[in-house]
Amino acid sequence: MATMVSGDVKDLSLADVGLQRIVWAERDMPVLRTIRGRFEVEKPLAGMRMSACLHVTAETANLARTLVAGGADLVLVASNPLSTQDDVAASLVRDFNIPVFAIKGEDESSYYRHIAAALKHRPQVTMDDGADLVSAMIFIALDRLDDLHPEVRSWAKKLSASERERLASNVVASMEETTTGVIRLRAMQKDGVLKLPVIAVNDAETKHFFDNRYGTGQSTIDGVIRATDMLLAGRKVVVCGYGWCGKGVAMRSRGLGAQVIVTEVNSIRGLEAAMDGFEVMPIAQAAKAGDLFITVTGNIHVIRAEHFALMKDGAMICNSGHFNVELALDGLTSTARAINKQVREFVDEYVMSDGRRLYVLGEGRLINLAAAHGHPASVMDMSFAAQALATEWSVAQKGKLEHVVYNVPKAVDEWVAALKLQTMGIAIDTLTVEQRKYLDSWEMGT
Repeated sequence: MATMVSGDVKDLSLADVGLQRIVWAERDMPVLRTIRGRFEVEKPLAGMRMSACLHVTAETANLARTLVAGGADLVLVASNPLSTQDDVAASLVRDFNIPVFAIKGEDESSYYRHIAAALKHRPQVTMDDGADLVSAMIFIALDRLDDLHPEVRSWAKKLSASERERLASNVVASMEETTTGVIRLRAMQKDGVLKLPVIAVNDAETKHFFDNRYGTGQSTIDGVIRATDMLLAGRKVVVCGYGWCGKGVAMRSRGLGAQVIVTEVNSIRGLEAAMDGFEVMPIAQAAKAGDLFITVTGNIHVIRAEHFALMKDGAMICNSGHFNVELALDGLTSTARAINKQVREFVDEYVMSDGRRLYVLGEGRLINLAAAHGHPASVMDMSFAAQALATEWSVAQKGKLEHVVYNVPKAVDEWVAALKLQTMGIAIDTLTVEQRKYLDSWEMGT
């Protein structure tokens, strides 16, 4: 582990491989590349201190390069202990002079020490992947230091009351990339404790329609196969949650020949899953049938001790929602008679009292990043383009935004989609003058 003034990464000697991966990903990110070219000239983020708490991957590296090209003074930390690509982190430090605090497999103390490093940067703009960074700012602003991890608390205690308040109030805006994070931030707004403007990048159509569905769908299955080498054809795959991520996972599982079962708590989504041709049932019923379980809900304890007790010998369980709390692993641990760690890389075996063996993949963390490389660059091209443009828009609105959660401007979404189509060599029609007039009119009928 190499600890430097400019960051905390595993090993700088990995940078050569990381640079290759960053350049390879860039080839499939033409929209973001276009934005970076303009940012280099216009410098819309000049003088802005930024802290980003994101998955440190090759795709994220190209977002970081774009923000720096725009003039931002950026610090990057990990948003998940298992999602960092150490070679990429090393390259960002060595080749692009971007301070990175992220190590794959870092323990809880290291994770929050890195969060503290992002806070120490006194950011004026933040990017979050799960709202851990903003949550820490809010707890500090509310003087609820006991709710912070000790690594963050020890630093926050050194601040005066006015410094704690300014940490959040000085933020022009925060970009949030995940469904989980947006849920947390809207809850803050509802409770009246949100002390900075937020842009819900996750809710942009060019993000959740594509990243969540096609990105999560493909990368989740990629992670499962890398971790287990299992054949999905003929297996019963239980997908917990039928939001955009669940739709993608279910679709890709069926495409590989799996028999897909969906569990839901929302009647409309349950109905949609049924009409999409999937079997729908409660988790207590699905627990008895499934060979592979994948949670993608954004909620806590979706699979609990009573469900583990019903699972067949050899069942595999993983999570592709942002936080590992979707699996109640404490309940599984307390009922297992033995736990065999790393029986295969990213696979832990839990031996139950009746001899059944259950396998948890990736420690219950994001399987697509723990055991694989996350979403393909092509889909992250759109998500990160929306991130970059939302950041530019927020900085341009400095001082005008309220402490609420905003949607990404429609014009940003449409520009990203149009340029993505163009880079794919796809053309679409445009409305004629007559058609526009018809759509704007109420007078013409049959």
